Amino acid sequence: MIKSLLSIFNWIRKREIVVLLAVLVAVAGTWVFIRLADEVKEKDTQSFDERIIMKMRRPENLAIPIGPAWLHEVGRDMTALGGVAVLSGLTLVVAGFLVMRKQYHALWLVLIATFGGLGISTLLKGIIARDRPSVVPHLSYVTTSSFPSGHSMLAAVAYLTLGSLLARLVVEWRVKIYILVVALLVTFLVGVSRVYMGVHYPTDVLAGWAAGLVWASICWLVARMLQHRGAVEPPQEATPTGEAVVGATGRKA
Repeated sequence: MIKSLLSIFNWIRKREIVVLLAVLVAVAGTWVFIRLADEVKEKDTQSFDERIIMKMRRPENLAIPIGPAWLHEVGRDMTALGGVAVLSGLTLVVAGFLVMRKQYHALWLVLIATFGGLGISTLLKGIIARDRPSVVPHLSYVTTSSFPSGHSMLAAVAYLTLGSLLARLVVEWRVKIYILVVALLVTFLVGVSRVYMGVHYPTDVLAGWAAGLVWASICWLVARMLQHRGAVEPPQEATPTGEAVVGATGRKA
């Protein structure tokens, strides 16, 4: 056991800064989730949570969220981007694309990350068993418990995983950063929309983001470790002519 831990530590120590950042994200995210879960269990955040939700509704009619009518529609659209149906469909579409390209290890990464995240979210909801907000009417249909936000967690897992895969197909760092920023922005908007729809407390969303980042980071780290050990496809790099080559071997992907 100790030798295995030392082996993992040595592997991490030899990798580039992005790997160290991923480890830091996983550790920090775990700490944030545990702290939030403890605060929620003690109901220390209840007053804060309810106050934020109330501020997102019109005082004269709590059934109507703040903002113009078009913003209400945007809220429903954004919350759908984190739904099980949309993310499952998106995952299967990407899976089909990876099968056609015969990138089977990337396929397993996407499937395990997304559907594994769904299983973890369901498990955590059952353990914490927090009731949904009751201070305002719900504007979205829900059946499960509240903590953590499944939409927020799944959005973080799916969009960040897909974003990291897409970022590998380009060489320019500014494009890589753009892709990851877009993935983070969509994840952020999905989480905010859950509070806007009145079906989650802010701490549910924060916990969902934290858990999603942890799971996505772990999946990425495992995939990268296996990749460098030769157990999965080597990283691809684009040549100036647009051809894909594999690592330092010079073979076409």
